Amino acid sequence: MNQAGYLSDKMTPVILCGGSGTRLWPLSRKSFPKQFVPLIGDKSLLTLTLERVGMLGPNLICVAAEDHRFLITDAMDDAGLQGRVILEPQARNTAAAIALAAIEVGDDGLLLVCPADHHIPDSAVFRRVIEQGMPAALAGSIVTFGVVPTFPSTAYGYIEAGNALGADKDVRAVLRFIEKPSADKATALLLAGNVLWNAGIFLARADVLLDALRKHAPDILDQCVAAMADCDTDKRDGHHFIRPQAALFSACRAESIDYAVLEHNDNIAVVPFAGIWSDVGSWNAVAGLTPADGDGNRVEGRGVVLGARNTFIHAPHRTVVALGTTNLLIIDTPDAVLIADQDHAEQVKHVVGTLESRQQPEAGMHRKVGRPWGWYDSIDAGERFQVKRIAVKPGASLSLQMHHHRAEHWIVVCGTAEVTRGEETFLLTENQSTYIPVGEVHRLRNPGKTMLEMIEVQSGTYLGEDDIVRLEDHYGRAGNGIGNGNGKDNDKNGDKRNG
Repeated sequence: MNQAGYLSDKMTPVILCGGSGTRLWPLSRKSFPKQFVPLIGDKSLLTLTLERVGMLGPNLICVAAEDHRFLITDAMDDAGLQGRVILEPQARNTAAAIALAAIEVGDDGLLLVCPADHHIPDSAVFRRVIEQGMPAALAGSIVTFGVVPTFPSTAYGYIEAGNALGADKDVRAVLRFIEKPSADKATALLLAGNVLWNAGIFLARADVLLDALRKHAPDILDQCVAAMADCDTDKRDGHHFIRPQAALFSACRAESIDYAVLEHNDNIAVVPFAGIWSDVGSWNAVAGLTPADGDGNRVEGRGVVLGARNTFIHAPHRTVVALGTTNLLIIDTPDAVLIADQDHAEQVKHVVGTLESRQQPEAGMHRKVGRPWGWYDSIDAGERFQVKRIAVKPGASLSLQMHHHRAEHWIVVCGTAEVTRGEETFLLTENQSTYIPVGEVHRLRNPGKTMLEMIEVQSGTYLGEDDIVRLEDHYGRAGNGIGNGNGKDNDKNGDKRNG
């Protein structure tokens, strides 16, 4: 251990931030997946993961979708960390994501690969088990970390452990990886006593990973090498963005690291982790994070149970009452409600497909949408009006823009707004308001040190998201709304980007 407290100066924590989290719909959606949702207290799973691994090594890398780049940096800021963010043009599963990180690190750098959305509350135990696996990883093994199972789960894959690889009897060879089993097979595996849940966390030297990819998935490696050789880089607010060349990366085969490499490689070790762990992969898993009352009910937020048993309520915004229910999951959000039998928790992901087939926006979009400057919440809408609640971070601003078809009324609820309207710039404080006529160039900025919150009322003959001409922008966006072909987002309108 060095003076900074890192396990190794060569260690690079690699956080895989992809995934749509459809099994936690409606709280988790494509535009705002579960890793970014404040599920544990007021912190997201990504923020907690960053806090847990960020102190193990100095060279943090997150691999994420371009759409989520500012959600990533917000979480890094919340955790007090800076690092590199590799932005995938398209999702290509974990083999390609890990290949990008290994190429970026290179040589004999040590990669600790972790999913962004797991809950491991005991960071000290986690640190010790990673340290336990380091000698084998430095010696050239790919070291996985398996969770000691507590029940015969059918939702997790398993690792069968073999003989010890050295003096530390807990570091054992991997005999095989086992797919998610049936209930009978899961029970038999636990009775055998030599299996662990596959946590999807592993430690290896970058050159060892690259050699394994070259041997077992050379096509994936070749596409990633080519994409990284022609990548774009830029820095914003202390964060370093790396963008692989889109066409080359998109041609890469989508495959998990387990199928592409781990199941075929000879030198794989496993270290057991006996601490508390959850992949928070279903609403049953989320419910398990909340203490139960005497009737097995678990309530988060403003839920009320009367004569209910084994019922979970997630209701952060309004009162939700469960009367005489049994074995239910009730998930309330501002624009969608899920009511499901707990035995069907694993099928929630199919709800998203159904909603998408019906072209319902709630399948992937939240009413509240994050933006690099803050967020907006669509409160109400009609044929010729929209009402939004807008929050702007201290020091942040929206783009300098204008609209052809709508006017806007702004009312400051709290904080201070600096308004540019045409040739004039002025300040508004609480309870003050202003009017932006159709066609007027305007900008909203928060010059203060606290959050600016305001209500915006849009009115006009056309309120579509493409009615925007962006004249100047701080976030690398420019042009006219969705129709400009640049693949970027609009500021306050409900498109499908998170810029």
